[in-house]
Amino acid sequence: MVGRFALPVPCHEGLRVPTYTPKASEIERAWHVIDAEGLVLGRVATEAARILRGKHKPIYTPHLDTGDHVIIVNADKVVLTAGKADKKVLYRHSGYPGGIRSRTAGDLLAKRPEEAVRRAVRGMLPKTRLGRAQLSKLKVYAGPTHPHAAQQPTSLELEQARARV
Repeated sequence: MVGRFALPVPCHEGLRVPTYTPKASEIERAWHVIDAEGLVLGRVATEAARILRGKHKPIYTPHLDTGDHVIIVNADKVVLTAGKADKKVLYRHSGYPGGIRSRTAGDLLAKRPEEAVRRAVRGMLPKTRLGRAQLSKLKVYAGPTHPHAAQQPTSLELEQARARV
């Protein structure tokens, strides 16, 4: 690699093998549904961010949006562990002097569960135009229903994210 540009790499036989980059027409987007009932918020968010970025595909490229669409249902039944509902404080600022607002994670989860899940996933995506494009493929719903049945989404089971009882 010379500078920031990927050049074809010579292999042991002296042949040059170019770096593969998928074209926009080669990227196929699937739809996935995650039922968040009883799952830990951070573990759901990491799995959703991985699928939104496309890291589960062999054509993953860090600078392209190769990911799939993710639908998260039952966001109001997601679980926070280790007392984070009371301890974790979330801040936002209006931009004016003295305009900082704070609330606990449990308060946000009780009042706006979709926003709590969306914030968790957003924190795990790139903070660029690419990250914003990937976040637009995330759909979060507090209840068990969603309006995306026409896309024929496949169900994702996240047993590793289940909260211990």
